[in-house]
Amino acid sequence: MRQAPAGETSPAPRRTRSLLLLWLVWVVFYASFTLLTPALLDDADSVHAEVAREMLLRRDPVTLYANGIRYLEKAPLLYWSMAGAMRVFQWCGAGSAKALTVAARIPLSLTVLALALLAEDFARRLFRSRDRPKAGPRAGLYAGLILLSSFGLFLFTRITIPDAGVCLFTTLAMYFFWRTEELAAAPATQRQEPRSLGRVHPGLSWIRYVPAHHPEGRLRLYCGGFALACALNVLTKGLIGVVFPVATVVLYLLLTRGAGAALRRLRELHPWSSLELFLLIAAPWHILAGLANPGEGHPAPFRFRFAYHFPFSLGHWIVPLPTDGNVRGWFWFYFMNEHVLRYLNLRVPHDYDTSPLWLFWGLCLIWLMPWSAFLFKATAWAAPLLGSSEQAAQYRNRLRSHQLPLKRRGALLLLVWAAFVLLFFAFSTRQEYYVLPALPALAILIAGWLAQPSEAIGRAAQRATAVLLALGGVFAAASLIFLLRTKPPTPGADLATLLTQHPADYALSMGHLLDLDLAALSLFRLPLALAALSLALGPLLSLLLRYRSRPHAATLALAGGALGFLLAAHLGLQTFAPVLTSAQLAEAIAPQVRPQDLIVIHGEYESGSTLGFYLQRPGSYAAPAGSVAPAGNFIHILEGRSSNLWYGSFFRDAPPIFETPASIAAKWNGAQRIFLWQSLTDPPNQLPPLPGPVYVLARSGGKEIVSNKGPGWRE
Repeated sequence: MRQAPAGETSPAPRRTRSLLLLWLVWVVFYASFTLLTPALLDDADSVHAEVAREMLLRRDPVTLYANGIRYLEKAPLLYWSMAGAMRVFQWCGAGSAKALTVAARIPLSLTVLALALLAEDFARRLFRSRDRPKAGPRAGLYAGLILLSSFGLFLFTRITIPDAGVCLFTTLAMYFFWRTEELAAAPATQRQEPRSLGRVHPGLSWIRYVPAHHPEGRLRLYCGGFALACALNVLTKGLIGVVFPVATVVLYLLLTRGAGAALRRLRELHPWSSLELFLLIAAPWHILAGLANPGEGHPAPFRFRFAYHFPFSLGHWIVPLPTDGNVRGWFWFYFMNEHVLRYLNLRVPHDYDTSPLWLFWGLCLIWLMPWSAFLFKATAWAAPLLGSSEQAAQYRNRLRSHQLPLKRRGALLLLVWAAFVLLFFAFSTRQEYYVLPALPALAILIAGWLAQPSEAIGRAAQRATAVLLALGGVFAAASLIFLLRTKPPTPGADLATLLTQHPADYALSMGHLLDLDLAALSLFRLPLALAALSLALGPLLSLLLRYRSRPHAATLALAGGALGFLLAAHLGLQTFAPVLTSAQLAEAIAPQVRPQDLIVIHGEYESGSTLGFYLQRPGSYAAPAGSVAPAGNFIHILEGRSSNLWYGSFFRDAPPIFETPASIAAKWNGAQRIFLWQSLTDPPNQLPPLPGPVYVLARSGGKEIVSNKGPGWRE
């Protein structure tokens, strides 16, 4: 009886068992307590949820609005999905702000599930082998687990931003393209042309009578799937949704086939019918949004300022700023300002910062932890270009002669995909999460390497795991010393009073984390202890199992440690949340707020945007007769006409919500009750001169709400 080689003693995971494990991990970490806590955060998290809520109020799926002002900078698919989930909750009688919070998070949760299942199938197909029947199933399971347990994907799905959707649809496009490559590599007898390809209509060349089981029918189906994924990607994040997949495919074909053969292959992939399908899905919203938001007045033209600077610079473009009633329309703002000028760091308003390139690329390793420990070995395995070994020489010769086998080409596709994303943002502005679209490719690549026989990767995997154990041990030792030498904080301590403020870093998406110091970390004792245990015990158990030639169990143990760290990260986010959200302030004043009261944010709308969502302001969009602007009870803004509401505020239908110190002082002694939110740490953090008494109603997380009427006031 044949004995299994060392390291291959466990049976290959069954598909049902693998899918059940992925589903269970998803339910626990993405579809249970993480939907409920913490509350939505100020800035993008609550602004995007508010846009979806106001979409339902306005019954307008074309033009996005936030606080009654046109919000023209984003693609709509995320907001459509959140609005749909909110409507379902409302139909079920769950229309409270807390219920709508859960509804707003469900689309991203489902996105993660779809991404994990897609990566499982992609890796399973890519790395399956007749000689090693366990490789494909294990690679599929590992790919799903790596994505579900990766720190970056978990962290940036705690915020309602569309980048997880970009990961999903980019992966879907690459999956469909890879299916066309599998068809091309099939024996010629399986790729005969059908006798008849009947066309439904001359104008719809992509619909034909082709049997679905026939290779030509499948090729057309996969090309249509690629176009569909690109269209949905564009509706998720804009033009990069088509740039990433198409550029990856073109570069891959050039590397594996050469220019002439690549062009011939592109012609075989039904480019015109795919373009028709892409435009059919992606174009309507863009056309409708442009028609619904034309320019107004006479906006200033672009100007080029000539100024010679040695050795090359001859000047620079000056982007004109809008004025009230003189503003360019949606087409200019969305395509030119939000795509071209943002890429060139010329976008207006310039309310963002950019990560240094070394940090941006380094964060790729952080977001993939702990799996990034295997990334360099996996890359060298997938494309052995360097070195003088016979394998490297053979790979280089085959690459130059365009004769790489199918599996090698699949690994190269993953590398090209990830490399293009990372290099694309090397020349533009970039936030920390812009690296996310590269993570699925790297996760599948690492999964394929981990699924190799233990005799091929055993020592390398042991060394990488030992490095993880060393790093985890250092972290655990430092955490233990910290926990032993510091005292628990006093009950009810406000984290905001312990932080060291760095306002200059807040334009970065993770800027507030830089405020943490040793005093503030005393509030994170439980998350810190759990993180230390996870980072130490996970690699330790994994390393012991690898030494015992049980690589499959070792990989699962490492995944368990990574999931423990995600739990610690979530607990840490809950502890940090009062600094990042104003939901607790909204809850404190909600019993006192009436529809006719005035709620004002001192500073940018985004700094206290959770007030609008949790107080459900506006409550309606009914416009009075003869008025252009809606009459909803919007949040007013004091000294904060900037950021996301800035451009839309120049359109004529923008409600008059912007206050000045003089206007708020004139209203302070009036009959209307005013609730004024302000930060105690971030500028502007000083109240303007007010003519009457100021009552502090609530204070938490470095923020407070004051009023011109006392707590027990009744009209």
